[in-house]
Amino acid sequence: MERTRVLIADDHAVVRAGLRLLIDSEDDMEVVDEAGDGWQTVEKAVAIRPDVVLLDITMPGLSGLEAAREIRRKAPEVRLLVLTMHSDEAYLRQFLQIGASGFLVKKAADTELVAAIRAVQRGETFVDPSLTQVLVDRYLERPETTGAPGSGEELTARETEVLRLVAQGYTSQQIADRLSISVNTVETHRAHIMGKLGLRGRAELVRYALARGLLTSERS
Repeated sequence: MERTRVLIADDHAVVRAGLRLLIDSEDDMEVVDEAGDGWQTVEKAVAIRPDVVLLDITMPGLSGLEAAREIRRKAPEVRLLVLTMHSDEAYLRQFLQIGASGFLVKKAADTELVAAIRAVQRGETFVDPSLTQVLVDRYLERPETTGAPGSGEELTARETEVLRLVAQGYTSQQIADRLSISVNTVETHRAHIMGKLGLRGRAELVRYALARGLLTSERS
């Protein structure tokens, strides 16, 4: 029997070990390699050409969203299954728009992961059952709005950059490192962004960034 070849991409070694144990226990699939950051994920996906990349959203170096874009561009035949802590429809929309084959919440990984891998390998789209209704209601049936609440006050160039990185799943520390600023400065920018736009929480920031086209172009 031909096995489904899986690349695990997650920045936590303990998580990777647990996922490897679960996957390798199945007769019809095997883990061919692991990656601990976004750039390594892209490099290994392109070099190895696994059947499925099991991809975390928040990783060092390159976010899961950017890694997904690069893999889709350089190895479009590789299927992407997103495994994340973020049970949010805004992230779901982003990855489905890129062309990911599946989206699974980590808390359900032990019961749904094997079925999800088999589904995407068959060419199907797998969405975590807890998010299926969200997909129907918010992704398929309702068009994306382009407006947002708030005063309409314009964001500065730096605030726009922080907004884009937050929406891509980077932590405050990772944003600080990328922009050579302090974590406190990142948090200040984030507070200003949310105040100017009248938004609350990461989910609304992601939806706003999507609506404004801040996540559609690739980074150089």
